[in-house]
Amino acid sequence: MFWKQKKLDQLSDQEWESLCDGCGRCCLNKLEDIESGVIYATNIACQLFDIEHCTCQDYPNRLQQVSDCISLRQDLDNALKWLPQSCAYRLLAEGKDLPQWHPLITGNKESVIEAGMSIRHIAIREDQAGDPVEHILDDEAGLY
Repeated sequence: MFWKQKKLDQLSDQEWESLCDGCGRCCLNKLEDIESGVIYATNIACQLFDIEHCTCQDYPNRLQQVSDCISLRQDLDNALKWLPQSCAYRLLAEGKDLPQWHPLITGNKESVIEAGMSIRHIAIREDQAGDPVEHILDDEAGLY
């Protein structure tokens, strides 16, 4: 339970990466209302996102390949405003614990999917999307 004993900035690379539950929500394209500053998630997955496996197809090189991709470790403070409320990085930054369905708790990488927290069944590829405004997720549906 290293996440209870260390602060985020004290984690090893392996510990940091293991906090990711593999839901894919951070890899959904976001839209920001310039007037209000409200950020909306869409169901449009990043071009590198493998929807079936909920992984990045080129994680080591993603920052060079996708202009608006960020390293959460390097820019967590700015990312906190758009990371989903279920994200381990956000939860721990807010002093909360991991959810019961998190793979570090269950020991099962599929638990995120079984809990309905994965975007596997709602995400679409960028080249299939059309107008992104038509793909904004409804918070009421619990998808984001």
